[in-house]
Amino acid sequence: MTSDEYGIKQDAEHKYWYNMKTGEVEQGFLSPAPNRVGPFDTRDEAEHALEKLRENSAKWAEEDAEDGR
Repeated sequence: MTSDEYGIKQDAEHKYWYNMKTGEVEQGFLSPAPNRVGPFDTRDEAEHALEKLRENSAKWAEEDAEDGR
């Protein structure tokens, strides 16, 4: 499978996305890119997108603190 110029797999249009503006899960490119997070392989993963974003943010903040940033 090939990637586009942004590194997104071409089948991403068939995956699930979390719409940050509406709070809804979408399949495919239904909303503008700035409103979407993803792609996710399953609807369930997309439904928990905010939790995953919070976990990643906390993890990165902790790593930055350990590195003295």
